[in-house]
Amino acid sequence: MAGLSEEQTQELALGLKDSESYFLWVVRECDQSKLPKGFVESSKKGLIVTWCPQLLVLTHEALGCFVAHCGWNSTLEALSIGVPLIAMPLWTDQVTNAKLIADVWKMGVRAVADEKEIVRSETIKNCIKEIIETEKGNEIKKNALKWKNLAKSSVDEGGRSDKNIEEFVAALAQC
Repeated sequence: MAGLSEEQTQELALGLKDSESYFLWVVRECDQSKLPKGFVESSKKGLIVTWCPQLLVLTHEALGCFVAHCGWNSTLEALSIGVPLIAMPLWTDQVTNAKLIADVWKMGVRAVADEKEIVRSETIKNCIKEIIETEKGNEIKKNALKWKNLAKSSVDEGGRSDKNIEEFVAALAQC
């Protein structure tokens, strides 16, 4: 599993703080030392924890957006729940998933890294504000809900996924 570098962790911390938004951030115990000195204590609008049940957080009505590395599981969870994303891919399929999120599904924005492959605090702050405070953010939220509804109809009785499972089971029964 790829983690954030110390420099990226510090930029993310400053971006979250500078956004002046409330936030919940899961920082594993082994990564706590990467945070800026005094950040946990001085984060008046932030809650930093070492673990949380991601699905419970994603379904909470107070959630405005989800900063994610864009692994497939997190991407599918956000899509099926209708949560706007700030895409910060690190490697492999995450880059493709980030492109789908921002450019195809239009249910998030891409936090673009600089020439040193670091997403700067100003970029993070601007991405948060774009989703939370702008008309484009409202469109992103509408698209996220659209994808949620499409995902739900696919797995509902008679939906495409439901039919595929029924056909698969029927084919197995023929063996």
